[in-house]
Amino acid sequence: MSAADPVLRLSGVRFRRNDRDLLHDIDLSVLPGQRWVLLGPNGAGKTSLIRIAGLYEFPTEGSVDILGHRFGHVDIRELRPRIGFNSPALTDLLRPQLTALELVTSALHGSLVPWWTQVTDDETEVARAELARVGCAALAEQTYGTLSSGERQRVLLARTLVTRPALLLLDEPGATLDLVGREQLIDTLDTIAADAAAPPMVLVTHHVEEIPASFTHAVLLRDGGIVFAGPIGDALRAEQLSACFGMALDVHQHGGRWSARRAR
Repeated sequence: MSAADPVLRLSGVRFRRNDRDLLHDIDLSVLPGQRWVLLGPNGAGKTSLIRIAGLYEFPTEGSVDILGHRFGHVDIRELRPRIGFNSPALTDLLRPQLTALELVTSALHGSLVPWWTQVTDDETEVARAELARVGCAALAEQTYGTLSSGERQRVLLARTLVTRPALLLLDEPGATLDLVGREQLIDTLDTIAADAAAPPMVLVTHHVEEIPASFTHAVLLRDGGIVFAGPIGDALRAEQLSACFGMALDVHQHGGRWSARRAR
């Protein structure tokens, strides 16, 4: 790959399950340095798209190129560790008795538990640095089961980042959070997104209020198809969002953050 090549490119992607198209006619390119939000109502196809990008689903039609490799022509066991993927399905697999530090260090060996391999002192320090990066340094020795929902999501973000992924995919990390937890997570994501050294990112959400100010592009999905994809200022216009959600909306931006309300 050159510095100008797409990190992720979907061309003519269709995804069909149980005689129903969950995605159709998907064309999307994510370039180095871009931070994308994937936005749309329930059932729009957001999770299907992000799972295809994370190599967990295979498209029915079309091609998917990730980090210079064509999906279906590469060993995903070698490629998947280069993709940071955080989804609700992962949360269900984690053991609540593990400490935050153990959860982060285990990711360095591609496992969900720390006792399958010997963790080195250097790896422990790398894990502690990532916990500090997401504002969770003081939680390193606390067990996952005792953390708040917001703290858990930031620890999972540290776990995703510790492997130094070349592409970061986040599936609704703020879905279960209260106001404080959501805002802390958004602040953390905003700091990471503003770092030029951070990998390209794709964030799935239902809500424009959850989009960090540093994000650059947006995909609007409805009924498995793209309503609009492009620079975030063009995507988050009232007419675009109204078409995406099937409701007349007023859209506002303040301090780099967005909000949407039903038009009166």
